[in-house]
Amino acid sequence: MSAERLARLIVIAIAVGLPIVVLIASGTASGQAIELHGRVAETGGWTPADLTAKVGEPIHLRLTSDDVLHGFAIGQSDRPAIDVKPGEVAETTLVFDKPGKYTFYCTRWCGPNHWRMRGTIEVSSEQLGSDQLNSDQLSSDQSGSGQSPLYVTLGLDIDAPHPAEVVPEEAPSAERGAALGIALPAAYRAAEYYRSHSPVEVWKALRAEPFTRDLSDRQVWDLVAFVWRSHTTPVSLAAGRQLFAENCAACHGETGSGDGVMAESLTNPSHAGDLQQHDTKAPAKFSDAGSMLGASPALLHGKIVRGGMGTGMPYWGPIFTERQVWAIVGYLWTFQFR
Repeated sequence: MSAERLARLIVIAIAVGLPIVVLIASGTASGQAIELHGRVAETGGWTPADLTAKVGEPIHLRLTSDDVLHGFAIGQSDRPAIDVKPGEVAETTLVFDKPGKYTFYCTRWCGPNHWRMRGTIEVSSEQLGSDQLNSDQLSSDQSGSGQSPLYVTLGLDIDAPHPAEVVPEEAPSAERGAALGIALPAAYRAAEYYRSHSPVEVWKALRAEPFTRDLSDRQVWDLVAFVWRSHTTPVSLAAGRQLFAENCAACHGETGSGDGVMAESLTNPSHAGDLQQHDTKAPAKFSDAGSMLGASPALLHGKIVRGGMGTGMPYWGPIFTERQVWAIVGYLWTFQFR
């Protein structure tokens, strides 16, 4: 082969091969899959648990479980959860359109510490490096937005006891309350009033009104139930019921009586592996009128987004959207009001 012909072949090979090399290099740089392993929280949770990405650039994940069935989902997202099965690989590609710190979590109840199976994906923009992101650009605040949670705005101590001074003799009925045909003043129908007052506070306020003078205590409680029902919808209640069943019933029980399948592990650490010593308080009983009727919707909202300090109650702020949190709050009242 002549030197001239050899040189031509080399030039052709370079011309054809260079784009392929570039494509392979770029695929390795931005499209390489990350293998994410799931284990029960007692033995490590997600590995790796801290990931990074850039706005608009895909991040490919290969999900697998090293022990039991897990689920993978991104918090505050409508993206459906993915089952992560032992010995199998599930692949997914994520693309983020905003910088921030996103939480991924396990959606399958895999043990007493299930809720601790969380990790983060820190997403930076091309204009700002991750070290330049300020608090306003992160989505890790517990309210799910840039604003403070309502309980902070109202100055509520959500860890303090909140017993109801008065409880009804039977479950109040929103239907009976509506049938009374009383046009309640606008103040009682305002969302701000509903969220910042407990049912017992509203009952006492209504009981002192001239227009309830001829009503029985039970009928005034029915008016309270009617007020509470007016601040939710069937669609929201259905969403709250589903979220409660998937995320809360394992501890609080399907009937809100604090008797879920994981409840014993919270009060008996020997059943919970390496549960931290402070996680020894029984789940709240939403069926207990003495406690629930003394709590405002804002207080329950705070408990959900921040969690219960020293109780084992998870913090759901990075997981649920504001709409989802209020849907759960609305559903919790169905354990008290018909």
